[in-house]
Amino acid sequence: MPIASMTGFSRSAGQLEPDSWSWEVKSVNARGLDVRCRFPAGMDSLEPEVRRRVAERFSRGAVNLTLQVTSASRRSRFEVNREALAQIEAVMGELSDELQIDPPRIDGLLNIRGVVDLVEEEDSAEEREAREQAVLASLDTALDGLSTAREEEGAHIAAVLDSQLEEIAALVDAAVGCEEARPERLRERLKAMLSDVLDEASALSEDRLAQEVALLLIKADVREEIDRLSAHIASARDLLAEGGPSGRRLDFLCQEFNRESNTLCSKASEVDLTRIGLDLKAVIEQFREQVQNVE
Repeated sequence: MPIASMTGFSRSAGQLEPDSWSWEVKSVNARGLDVRCRFPAGMDSLEPEVRRRVAERFSRGAVNLTLQVTSASRRSRFEVNREALAQIEAVMGELSDELQIDPPRIDGLLNIRGVVDLVEEEDSAEEREAREQAVLASLDTALDGLSTAREEEGAHIAAVLDSQLEEIAALVDAAVGCEEARPERLRERLKAMLSDVLDEASALSEDRLAQEVALLLIKADVREEIDRLSAHIASARDLLAEGGPSGRRLDFLCQEFNRESNTLCSKASEVDLTRIGLDLKAVIEQFREQVQNVE
């Protein structure tokens, strides 16, 4: 399973007379899965199922879904408000007697607002269910398109990450070959540092002397940092090969990369190793920026 980006866009459309609709789905980076829905009036009941289907496909990203529905005219009929008509007839009958005028004609009464309404027939439960299932089928198409878009973007990111890991590995190899990291150079440096400490040994207790020697050993040897960097490179390559939602684990490795490169720079006493450490920090930061896009 390839790694996927958290960025993508997709659209789909469907139709079931007398309705037609379209889905627009887009996603961007987020720490977790954040689903936001926009539905027209009367379609809000779809939201729980929409959220469930999104969560089945994606583990991270801010996913925004917009549903637009266009409805043609439905079957309609005229409906007479008989209660209102009876009240009007009663009042007009009283007025006709008082004013000695002819009673109103039926066509006049029917023209009074509220007496006759044009009513659209409501969909049956079966029709509503069929429409909802068709709309959700279109959603699946849109989500499949979004998944494809995220995987395509993920393939580009994976290529960049592979290239950056190669660059990190090359810098680690350069650190291994650096004169400061060689065993004989380490021994010479340690002897010089011990000599400085022993010159002042008369003023130090045995415990303090042991602490100073231990600190010198830690400061002189950068091989531990180099070994850890090599291990992190191997772990990152395994994650990229494994694929799937690996963004969080890659982000954790970036923190470990940064920690070791910072320690390497702090221990370096010569220009060559310092330059390698600074170059490492720059490439690791570029790697981290790309990892922020991985699901």
